[in-house]
Amino acid sequence: MLELQGIGAGYGQAQVLRDLSLTVDGGEILCLLGRNGAGKTTTMKAIMGLLPLMSGKVLLDGVEVSALPPHRVPRQGLGYIPQGRRLFGELTVAQNLEVGLMARGAGADVREQVLDLFPRLRERLRQRAQTLSGGEQQMLATARALCLSPKALLLDEPTEGLQPSMIDAIRQVILRMRAQGVAVLLVEQRVDAVLSLADRVAFLENGRLARTLPAADLRADHAIVDRYLGV
Repeated sequence: MLELQGIGAGYGQAQVLRDLSLTVDGGEILCLLGRNGAGKTTTMKAIMGLLPLMSGKVLLDGVEVSALPPHRVPRQGLGYIPQGRRLFGELTVAQNLEVGLMARGAGADVREQVLDLFPRLRERLRQRAQTLSGGEQQMLATARALCLSPKALLLDEPTEGLQPSMIDAIRQVILRMRAQGVAVLLVEQRVDAVLSLADRVAFLENGRLARTLPAADLRADHAIVDRYLGV
């Protein structure tokens, strides 16, 4: 289980998150929704230790990962797929995957399992990451995170700019991770895609948790979404 206990975080003196508490159980997809600037990406960075906490704690299966230096957070089993992918462009597909494998000392068996999810990457192992299409780069960013054999997986706008076939491929992987007991925290602007995936939805407003609801409630009453996301 991934747990945020009253976290505060921001940039320099500008505090963005205030007393934010969330839990994501293993085998659950929780989606963060909110207007631009609500603090969704900041939440992801704070969980990974890329932004120092001003208050609160982040725990993964009871271990306080927020007490660790950022480079040790992935070793605990936290996989992160950031917006914009952040691949090592000059490295090959195989080398990018190796970076993920090294984080927790995983071997060839894990790499094969990941490549089975993304057969297209198997065909491009020697190709440099920067030469891949946008969809293939998103596959690689996802595959690199899965090389951690994560307990929890954070995805920030994973379908942004992708064609429908690529969106469906990423969607199927997310569902498979849930089926394997991974706690999934998802930021996604495509509300319809969110509601077809998520178990629960948390709305952020000005860095605070406004409301958390079962996704089924939002599918039944879309006006709730409009209330928090409408202009």
